[in-house]
Amino acid sequence: MVIESNYVDIRRREIYPAKVIIENGVIDAVTKIDTPCSTYLLPGFIDAHIHIESSMLPPSEFARLAVLHGTVATVSDPHEIANVLGIKGVEFMLENAGKVPFHFAFGASPCIPATPFETSGALLGVEEVKTLLANPKIRYLSEVMNFPGVVAGDAEMLAKIAAAKTLGKPVDGHAPGLRGDDLKRYIAAGITTDHEAFTYEEGLEKVQAGMKILIREGSAAKNFEALAPLIKAYPDMLMFCSDDRHPDDLRREHIDALVRRAVAKGYDLFDVLRIACLNPIDHYGLGVGTLQPGESADLIEVNNLEDFSVLRTVIGGRIVAEKGRSLIHSVPLPELNNFHAAPKRPEDFAFPPCDTVEVIEAVDGELVTHEMIASLKNVPARRIGDPEHDILKIAVVNRYEEAPPAVAYVNGFGLKEGAIASSVAHDSHNIIAVGCSDEAIAEAVNLIIDSRGGICALNAAEQHLLPLRIAGIMSGEDGFKVAEQYEMLDRFARSALGSKLHAPFMTLSFMALLVIPELKLSDKGLFDGRTFHFIKGCRTEP
Repeated sequence: MVIESNYVDIRRREIYPAKVIIENGVIDAVTKIDTPCSTYLLPGFIDAHIHIESSMLPPSEFARLAVLHGTVATVSDPHEIANVLGIKGVEFMLENAGKVPFHFAFGASPCIPATPFETSGALLGVEEVKTLLANPKIRYLSEVMNFPGVVAGDAEMLAKIAAAKTLGKPVDGHAPGLRGDDLKRYIAAGITTDHEAFTYEEGLEKVQAGMKILIREGSAAKNFEALAPLIKAYPDMLMFCSDDRHPDDLRREHIDALVRRAVAKGYDLFDVLRIACLNPIDHYGLGVGTLQPGESADLIEVNNLEDFSVLRTVIGGRIVAEKGRSLIHSVPLPELNNFHAAPKRPEDFAFPPCDTVEVIEAVDGELVTHEMIASLKNVPARRIGDPEHDILKIAVVNRYEEAPPAVAYVNGFGLKEGAIASSVAHDSHNIIAVGCSDEAIAEAVNLIIDSRGGICALNAAEQHLLPLRIAGIMSGEDGFKVAEQYEMLDRFARSALGSKLHAPFMTLSFMALLVIPELKLSDKGLFDGRTFHFIKGCRTEP
């Protein structure tokens, strides 16, 4: 293969017309030419931290969509499927990823389950993590979510970190809001990155303490605007990531969108491209080419250095996307799962009579929530909630064993009727639902149970369901069709049911993530992420 284009050499900070010769999947030669060129050739983009499962697609289908945006590699934490199926789930991800031309770097997840305050489908102790780390296909220790345990010197957590350090594999962090001396102790344990900083001041403190900061822009958590100012002074310490990206968003854009936005804000082109293309390779030791002779031919050709519209994507010398069309073919997929919940009745979601209740306040575009107090004393049918003032009932149902649902209240979803539910509920992936009545919640939950996983939205007139039969979190169908189905469901939740959230299902999926403060709900009850304790959530006046 021979490509004549404007060659973008990020390391040398040069751009010039060149002929690039590719042989046997490797860049054989780069030669300057005098012929003017209208397109630009640069290394492919890399998502430095993502849970592939959150796209609701297995790796092979994820790759089909991602290459359209010039993504050639991901640093992928299989934390979601590991919570459902343990090592068996991680092995599925590795096997499936190997069937398509794309660079997947998977990690060993050290926090399965994320906390002892929820029911998950698997447990990865020190020996299981060591087993995974011994696999050469496992490139790093995934995000250490139990930052309180690290700071407190938890022996098991530190043993998992030590196992990675012994093998020379990087250790990823997850420390929202961690500052000061506790941050220093966390870093001293061997943590090298963080993707949870959500203010400039937090990101700056972490960078100056020696952490690599991942600027995250996913379907729910969006921190680009807050953290982008770090680009000017610390381009060597940053990477771009999406963390969690739903299929409709992945079909529309990926890391290319962050590159466009950063360049449009006036940040130096080569600094931005270094963040998007090279820093993940250097930090994780990825075998991804950087457009240099002798390296794997992993590259993209774009229309210009403003729009970054991808004309074609090449991985290992093979054209995998061209003119807006993915050239990666679908592969056969097994259906493996861990789902044992029985149907529920409306009365299963009853809440004790309360005058005031603790309410989870969802924040659009953030994983953090706030705590608020709401009065239900003068509200008719107060055990259901107060939809008029956006105080809705939220429930989490254990999907691994039979148990009573956990029920609380939430603000911010804005539903005026019906309910939404999902078996994508970070991190243990029990069933989570928000609705305007116990009947609607029960109906939505039972749709998920009947399909052994999925997302759904309904009202009295309509039901919509996207089945997720791979571990209850991924579809085995064509990725482009899944994106269309998801987009329709998301639109129905907003237009027909009244949700005011940008991404209601993505936000819903994080309402059970206990390691992100302030309030969350697990299958065991309402949880305060600041104190790491359950709270009652119900107050009755004398």
